[in-house]
Amino acid sequence: MTADISISLGPSPARREVLARRIRLLVAVTITYNVIEAIVAITAGTIASSTALIGFGLDSVIEVSSAAAVAWQFSAREHAVREAREQRTLRIIAVSFFALAAYVTVDAVRALTGTGEAERSIPGIVIAALSLAVMPFLSAAQRKAGRELRSASAVADSQQTLLCTYLSAVLLIGLVLNATLGWSWADPIASLVIAAVAVKEGRDAWQGKGCCAPTAAAAAAAGAETDACGCRPGCDCC
Repeated sequence: MTADISISLGPSPARREVLARRIRLLVAVTITYNVIEAIVAITAGTIASSTALIGFGLDSVIEVSSAAAVAWQFSAREHAVREAREQRTLRIIAVSFFALAAYVTVDAVRALTGTGEAERSIPGIVIAALSLAVMPFLSAAQRKAGRELRSASAVADSQQTLLCTYLSAVLLIGLVLNATLGWSWADPIASLVIAAVAVKEGRDAWQGKGCCAPTAAAAAAAGAETDACGCRPGCDCC
């Protein structure tokens, strides 16, 4: 029984510290990039009168708040303190998802019902393409570290970054179609799909789903209720 419990507890303390440092670095890079992305996107969107670009920039601001919550959680050096901050961090990330979904929905409806047409924006196309290239790697690296560490907040934040990747693709397609064919409706339609995904991810984060390995006390009490990876039913940290 003791051996089974030790397996379910996950990485060793030394490995946990390595993973925590990795997550802190990835979050710092994510915050830095998103601040630059927000400035470029909002500026380019204002110049081109593009609500999609401005919305993308505001999404970057929302993502910074999510990453900042994870940075706060992992700023603690003690693993027990980081675990204690997990639930509050998940709630902040969930609210960030809901805020993103709300803004994208409102922005999409405005774009579909508006009468103004956005101008072509080369800087917007460049920042969208760059984000599409960068964000998947940041998301995958943080998700991998978060799953090994069994941190629901780190995994949830990686999903926020992945949504930014989807929005980058949507924005890029919309900007290119608008610049070449005048299809201004393509971006807001796809954005509504992204908003629906954001609501689902926000709900999962609020409920603590995604990666939820038990603590030592919970593992001892749960026993056979956890699988070989130490995950409770309904979790996917493995």
